[in-house]
Amino acid sequence: MNKPSTLKCLVLGALTSSVGQAARADFIEGSHANLALRNLYFNNDYRDRPGPAGQSKTEEWAQGFMLNYTSGFTAGTLGFGVDALAFQGVTLNSGAGNHRGSSMIPDDGTGAADQWSRLGLTGKARLGSTEARLGTLQPKLPILVSNDGRLLPQTFQGGQVTSNDIDNLTLTAGRLDQATGRASTDRTGLAVNGATRQSNDFVFAGADYKVTKDLIVQYYVANLEDYYTQQFFGLQHVLALGKGQSFKTDLRYFDTDSSGANGSASGRAEGYRVGGYTRNSSGEIDNRTWSAMFTYTLGGHALTGGYQSVSDDSNFVQLNQGTLPGKGAAGSSVYLFTDRMLASFTRAGERTRFGQYAYDFAALGVPGLRASMVYLKGDDIKTAVGGDKGEWERDLALDYVIQDGTFKGVGFGWRYGALRSQIDPHQDQNRLIVSYTLSLF
Repeated sequence: MNKPSTLKCLVLGALTSSVGQAARADFIEGSHANLALRNLYFNNDYRDRPGPAGQSKTEEWAQGFMLNYTSGFTAGTLGFGVDALAFQGVTLNSGAGNHRGSSMIPDDGTGAADQWSRLGLTGKARLGSTEARLGTLQPKLPILVSNDGRLLPQTFQGGQVTSNDIDNLTLTAGRLDQATGRASTDRTGLAVNGATRQSNDFVFAGADYKVTKDLIVQYYVANLEDYYTQQFFGLQHVLALGKGQSFKTDLRYFDTDSSGANGSASGRAEGYRVGGYTRNSSGEIDNRTWSAMFTYTLGGHALTGGYQSVSDDSNFVQLNQGTLPGKGAAGSSVYLFTDRMLASFTRAGERTRFGQYAYDFAALGVPGLRASMVYLKGDDIKTAVGGDKGEWERDLALDYVIQDGTFKGVGFGWRYGALRSQIDPHQDQNRLIVSYTLSLF
């Protein structure tokens, strides 16, 4: 057996000081760490119209460092371990007047912060094929998706249990109480878009069942105390059509109703209300959203089409802390096909049609090069002043990862998005990304 490296021993020393000698070997041998580097230039042009903070453009450039350590588990029937995340952001440029309204770099009171950082620790335990985690989490679930759309990712605090003890069935349950935004070092409570009052109790449970090797069905339920209860039903099916061909069907349905304070007029008056259009301007959550996406793949080609319908009484909701005062917690994701660069197409009444084409140039002998383009058009959006509104978005993406040589693994990405809306300011956005992940041990 190879002797652990000096770096590995130094990193693990503090974490294993209280672990017995016999158990420590598995804890160390099963561990690994990497350092992800992300350099991001972000430019959002509001097309000469005032943006959310009054300026016509946001333009910033920053370097991110993300250290990810994952331990093994101690020996025995019940194994224990510790994971750690360390994030550091460094501002390279944020021109005067171009930082306000930023969702990438924290504000230090006078402008963009020169640097910011945060640390997350997660304890874990494993019994059979069931794993429990407590601490810093980055969920990727239908009822909650951690956002990673800027320099550093969004994180949450809480606990989660995932079990694969039953063949073809994954069971998930957990509770969260805090979040840290992608452009923040401060933890906040939890909320929905438009709310000013925090909740500290988000509980969830769900199941993913693999009916056959080509068919998966899903059910999840979640409750954000004093805001909403949400149920999710999902189906994914892949139909093989021959060599290099397939047809994928992905169906999603969400049923979301008010809960606790949001369900009463007095609670909504205290700030437990959702933003955007609601029937009778009540601020109450009441939403049904369904969507369908179909993808035909042939070699390197992938052609996608889909449709999404949001019910009339309120916007679609999932966790969103962006309107909580003074915390820089903006930036959230939702588990919908329409959650794109600039808009999510989740307004009350909105009907969205979308199409996408993607190509993997490996089919032409250029591995590591991928390109895609998508167009979305939403209409029938409900507004408090009456009259249905519309919006459309067009996104382009180009990515290349060097496959060999000195710079093997270095990735280059370009994202361009254009939004034209009768509700939000028109926007043209560019992102340039250089990334690399260095394996430490």
